Amino acid sequence: MKEIYLDNSATTRVCRAAAEKAMQLMTEIYGNPSSLHSKGLEAEHEKEKARNIIAEQLCAEKTEIYFTSGGTEGNNLAVIGAAHALKRRGNRIVTTEIEHSSVLEAMQELEKEGFEVIYLKPGNDGKIPRDNIKSAINSNTVLVSMMYVNNETGAVQPIECVRKIITSANSPALFHVDAVQAFMKIPVVPKKLGIDLLTVSGHKIHAPKGVGALYIKKGVRILPIHFGGLQEKKIRPGTEPCPAICAMGAAIEELNKNKNRLQHIEEINLYCRKRLSETEGIVINSDNDCIPYIINFSAEGLRSETVLHFLAERHIYVSSGSACAKGQKSHVLKSLGLPDKIADSAIRVSFSEENNREDIDILIKSLEEALLTLARSKKM
Repeated sequence: MKEIYLDNSATTRVCRAAAEKAMQLMTEIYGNPSSLHSKGLEAEHEKEKARNIIAEQLCAEKTEIYFTSGGTEGNNLAVIGAAHALKRRGNRIVTTEIEHSSVLEAMQELEKEGFEVIYLKPGNDGKIPRDNIKSAINSNTVLVSMMYVNNETGAVQPIECVRKIITSANSPALFHVDAVQAFMKIPVVPKKLGIDLLTVSGHKIHAPKGVGALYIKKGVRILPIHFGGLQEKKIRPGTEPCPAICAMGAAIEELNKNKNRLQHIEEINLYCRKRLSETEGIVINSDNDCIPYIINFSAEGLRSETVLHFLAERHIYVSSGSACAKGQKSHVLKSLGLPDKIADSAIRVSFSEENNREDIDILIKSLEEALLTLARSKKM
C-alpha cells in the first residue's frame, strides 16, 4: 500500500542531497571545526559555506547567522536572551496566545522573574489584529515575539506592521519572529521587515532534525543561555554539528532548484480544499489566505486521535495539531474560540513538494470511510 505522508509541518523527509552531504561530513570531512589542523579547517570551511547559504536566503550577512539545535532552542535563546539583555530598560513583553510552546513556556519562565507578559488574542481569521498589537506596545516594552506562520492553522501574521508600531511607541523593544513554518515557503527578509531576531529550523525543509539557525541583526545584543565554549561567538557554545549544518545548507540549495514549488503547493492546497468542502461532515478551520502548505479541518463528531489512527492504519500520516503537544488539546484552536466539538476533532494536513493529487484522493476516500465507519461504531 502506498504511503501518504501529509505531516510535513511536523517534520519532512530528508532529501537525498542533504543526506549525502551529512554522510560526507560524517565519514570524510569529519574533523572538529574548532581544531586548528587541516582536518578541522576543512570542516570549518564546509560549515561556513552552509552559513553563507542561509544568510543569502535571508538576505542577511553571514555574521548575523548563529547555528542552533533547532526551533525550540532558537526561540528560547532569542526570547530569554533578549529579555535579559534589556531588563534594565523595561519589563513588558508582548507575544500572542498562539505561539509555539517553545515561546510560550519561555514566557512563563520570564513571568516568574517579574516580567509582565501580554498575550494577544487572534481574531476569527487566526490573525492578531493590528490594533491589538498597537495598544499592547508601549515605552516600557523590551521584546515583541510573534510567529510568522502559525504551525497549526497556517495563518500568516501581520508582522510587517510591528516595527513601525515599536518605533511610534518610542519603545526599546527587540522584535523576534519565529519563522520556522515560513522559511523556504514564503519570502523571509528580516531587514525588510524590521526584525531583530529570527528563528528557522532544518527538519521542516528536508534537512535532518537537530539543526537550526538564529538570525541576530548586526548591532543587536542578547545574552547567552548556555555556557562553555567560544563557538558561535559564545552566543551558542558547544561543538557545532557540522553534518547537520551542512545538510541544512544542501537542503536549501536543493529546494531553490525547484522554481515552481510554491505553485505546485498552491495547486495541491486548492484541490484538497475543494475535495474537503465536498465531503459531508468536514469543516475547514484554516482561512483561504492561510499559507498553502497547511490546512486544518475537523471531522465533526469524531475525535482527532481516533481519525488519526484510522488513517495511520491505511498508511496515511496526518497530525492532530502541533507534534510538540503530544496529543494535548490545542491552545491555538481554543484561542480562536472554536467550539469544543470542532477543536476536539481537528486534523492538520501539511504538504511538501513530494505530495500530489493522488495523495489527496486517497486521503478523502479514507476520510469518507472513517466518517461512515467510526460514526456507525459510536452509535452501536
